[in-house]
Amino acid sequence: MAESELARDVQSVLAVDPDAFDERVREDAAVIKEEIEAGTFDNPQAIVGLEYEFYGVADDGSLARIPRRVLEFVGFEKELGLHNAEMTASPQPLNEYGLAAQESEVRARLEAAAEPMDAEGLHLVSDAMWTIPPEGETAREYLTDSIDDDGVEIATNMSASTRYHAMANTDHPASMGLDAPHVTLDADTVMPEALITSIQPHYQVPQAVDLPTYFRYAVRLAGPLVALGVNSPFYPPDLYDDDATPEEILEDGHDEGRIDVFEDVLNVPGKSEKVRFPRDLESVQDAVDAVVEDASIVPMPVETGGRFDDEFAHFRMKHGTYWRWVRPVFGGSSRESANARIEFRPLPGQPTVRDTMAFQALLAGALEAMVARDHPLYDLPWETARENFYAAVRDGSDAEITYLGPEGETTDATEMYADLFEQAEAGLRARGLDEEEAAKYLWPLRQRARHGVTPADWKRERVRENLDDGASFENAVYDMQYDYLSYQRDTLITGSFADWTGRGGGVEAETHRSNRRG
Repeated sequence: MAESELARDVQSVLAVDPDAFDERVREDAAVIKEEIEAGTFDNPQAIVGLEYEFYGVADDGSLARIPRRVLEFVGFEKELGLHNAEMTASPQPLNEYGLAAQESEVRARLEAAAEPMDAEGLHLVSDAMWTIPPEGETAREYLTDSIDDDGVEIATNMSASTRYHAMANTDHPASMGLDAPHVTLDADTVMPEALITSIQPHYQVPQAVDLPTYFRYAVRLAGPLVALGVNSPFYPPDLYDDDATPEEILEDGHDEGRIDVFEDVLNVPGKSEKVRFPRDLESVQDAVDAVVEDASIVPMPVETGGRFDDEFAHFRMKHGTYWRWVRPVFGGSSRESANARIEFRPLPGQPTVRDTMAFQALLAGALEAMVARDHPLYDLPWETARENFYAAVRDGSDAEITYLGPEGETTDATEMYADLFEQAEAGLRARGLDEEEAAKYLWPLRQRARHGVTPADWKRERVRENLDDGASFENAVYDMQYDYLSYQRDTLITGSFADWTGRGGGVEAETHRSNRRG
């Protein structure tokens, strides 16, 4: 049986000597440091990359398993759950043509996927947490169903990836459940993590030695960018506690529950906190050491295939479970493509491609300008940056974020975003984009900042309207989710979230803020 073969693979992973594995990681780290000194990871200019995750969704809005042959046909990769798909866009120079090429590639691959997905009665959907479970199943059943296969716990609805299944069978502590406001779930595997999807912009730094500087800015940009991008204020309704009222859920729920899910499933407070807000790096060597010193939870057998980064293959394998919301990466299939980059992981899946590219441009442009200009955000205390991040997770556009700009410290969101967009536009123009092109990329997020309306706000507003019309909480959430699907079918490839809200953000900020918490 397929399950037995998978169980044998998991057992082979569990048999790996963790001490020997960690020793190889330390040896690999020495190789990376030597290559840093040799300039191997340096680039002539900044380069951007993108990971883009999707759900498979049926015509009726229910979550759906995607046939593996469909993914392979259109060049998508499997992810944690059988309903997940991931696209990795080709790295491109940060300039007018590179950004345009990356956006065109994403659109072309989504367009190519439409026909084979349609043939299966499915759609690829970009969101942060889908709330309608597969037809005939509850979300709780789908996320917790597993079998004991000769002493190995195998999640029924998880992709056949040995590493994912091994996580449920190691001695390393992990919660494998959810403990969010009014949500509780216990599982025997890490499958609940499959609830969530993200977009992950990558920024390859020109000089590896400067990675800590770029990283420090990226850590401080996490709060402001998450506040604009929040998109997961609701869980599948059957995961909420039986005694939770709609009013309590709306009052207490976080705008970016996706962050809570990842931390809840993989962390055990006081014992293991591998998923967390990252510390600053003092040097590029510290970035290497941070991975070495992190707990190894799945020491995997390592296969090599002639790539440059196979020279540090054990380090690369361990890095796969180095979960920080912003993390440094060293890699490259060849010496010519070797790079040191920042992987920006806190952003949820967005309503459209244009919104996704807006975040790509905003992050890359801001990093370009802030480093070049010695922007004062560099001096914002780390503790404040962390508080900003979790405030954005909780409250989205309503979060009080402390920002350090040219005029000093401020908690005024209008002032903060005015400077942030100014920096991003300056960074893009420094990379060759003209004023109109830079403004085009940033426009969707300027609209969100101007009107204080995020995808999470859009979802909350629709659920409130449905409740006011007499719907049950379950139906209110399901109807909102189906509306999301309908809007996205029309706008995913060519529109933006601003189209969903009448180009001006729909409800004015003052009205939104007075109604949001009931």
